[in-house]
Amino acid sequence: MKTGVNYLRYSSENQTEQSIEGQIRVCQEYAERNGILIVANYIDRAMTGTNDNRPDFQRMIKDSAKREWDYVLVYKFDRFSRNKYETAIYKKALRDNGVKVISATEHIPDSPEGIIFESMLEGYAEYYSAELSQKVRRGMNETRLKGNYTGGHILYGYKKQEKKLVIDEERAEVVRFIFEQYSIGVYVKNILLELDRRGVTYKGKPFVRSTVYNILKNEKYAGIYHFNGQVIENMFPQIVPTDIFEKVRAKVQKNHYGKRSVQVVYLLRNKLRCGYCGRSVNAECGTSQNGEKKYYYKCLGKKHHRCNKSVIRKDILEKLVLDKIVSELNRPQIMNAVVANLMQIQEQQAKEASALNMILKEKRQTETALNNLMAAIEQGIISNTTNKRLHELESKQEELERQMLIEKSKLALQLSEDTVRKFYTDALKAEPKLLIDCLIKEIILYDDKIEIYFNSPIKISPDESRGFTFYTENIKITYKDPHRSEPVVIRAVFEMKI
Repeated sequence: MKTGVNYLRYSSENQTEQSIEGQIRVCQEYAERNGILIVANYIDRAMTGTNDNRPDFQRMIKDSAKREWDYVLVYKFDRFSRNKYETAIYKKALRDNGVKVISATEHIPDSPEGIIFESMLEGYAEYYSAELSQKVRRGMNETRLKGNYTGGHILYGYKKQEKKLVIDEERAEVVRFIFEQYSIGVYVKNILLELDRRGVTYKGKPFVRSTVYNILKNEKYAGIYHFNGQVIENMFPQIVPTDIFEKVRAKVQKNHYGKRSVQVVYLLRNKLRCGYCGRSVNAECGTSQNGEKKYYYKCLGKKHHRCNKSVIRKDILEKLVLDKIVSELNRPQIMNAVVANLMQIQEQQAKEASALNMILKEKRQTETALNNLMAAIEQGIISNTTNKRLHELESKQEELERQMLIEKSKLALQLSEDTVRKFYTDALKAEPKLLIDCLIKEIILYDDKIEIYFNSPIKISPDESRGFTFYTENIKITYKDPHRSEPVVIRAVFEMKI
């Protein structure tokens, strides 16, 4: 039996555990229908999907390396991530570990066109999130200027009181301790040890290095809040004195903690094999005498002087492969057939409307709970928790109404064929890594020939002559290497195989 895990997330403090329960229910029902045994749940509460700074998400990615389960089930793909680039990276990491991401409410066929449609969904979710944020931002700006809390994650050290953020003294003392210790030269590792000794936790777990540094770099603790080029001084009550904060900021900047070097993406990493010795062809980087970085692919056998396979520049090889894939997928016959399938998938999704149905069901349950609570209040059944519960239900009702509007808007704004066609064309240009990861199984390199093997047949071949069937094409590429006086000529035979 296939096994899987659920990844569950909600982003707003106005959402509750019931949001998680609803996601679990839908994912569990999907798993039972499809013969998948769920062995674990990974849950991130009140965390945005626009970045990967989510503890359980990272733990799930790490655990996937154990290869103990086959699927990650999500309620919707935007629960996994709203950032398209990170989505592609982490899905690739999961695929390398033999794990596939599945949406319980968004039907995606296991086919090349399904892969393209999934990419479009992710892009549309990212676009819609940005569009919605822009509209909401305009309405919330006035609220911010008044110093009122506008929702979302409440920063450690604060709590909500009515419409304002106020200092949570117990946690604020922890924040002050971190700043004071770091300002006098105490190492972060020693700060962590002391916090652990005191039993101080962050979201129920011990403090970690990154959390401490995030606190140290956050100017909100000094009462400073920037929004749209404005400094709003009445949003966050000051916890840390200005002089200590500035001293700490200077030390953090000097240490350059967390500064990432520029990462070079090798599109063909883990896809290449030498046609002569059978070893992997790895990504390599070198530095010339003038300090210029050079990037290329090199056979592992060459390192041990056992293979004479020539190295090839990264940009040349990647362009060769990408141009060939994109030219095939851009052929009118292929594009028309793929777009037609994408429109069918969208139509099927609109009929199912699983997300909207779930929200409607949850809204009815919330309304029933509200009515029961109001009836109890009218009968004089009032306790300390009654008012709190009433506010929770009212907040939840507002959030569900907002979600309903979003889902209804999505259904109302069905993508036209022209829009789908544009999404398709843009995806071919903007998502080369995704195309290669999804479509290419292996590339065999010779000095005079390149063999490309695809993961699965793409059966769209209306003219019955090409499509992604086996064919051979002789090509000649000439390029100018800045380190050589004469142009470099590559004579290659492309063999496209299934």
